[in-house]
Amino acid sequence: MDHQDFYNKFTANLDQTFISGQAMGDEIHQLLRVAMTKTLSGLDIVSRDEFDAQQAVLKRSREKIDRLEQQISEMEALFKNMAP
Repeated sequence: MDHQDFYNKFTANLDQTFISGQAMGDEIHQLLRVAMTKTLSGLDIVSRDEFDAQQAVLKRSREKIDRLEQQISEMEALFKNMAP
């Protein structure tokens, strides 16, 4: 076997190895994605959109509570001033 023939066989085998490796890599990637999806679906988590929506609701609720607390403080002060 001459050098050129050896080189051609070697590069052909190397190319086949890379193609097989890529196929295995794609399969492993897909299996990992399925496993990750299954694991995450079993957790008690929410989507980012749902989190952001709940955060907005919480912010509005906090602002309303703050306004109500301010109104109560003002009413208490008013009643305190009205007492004999």
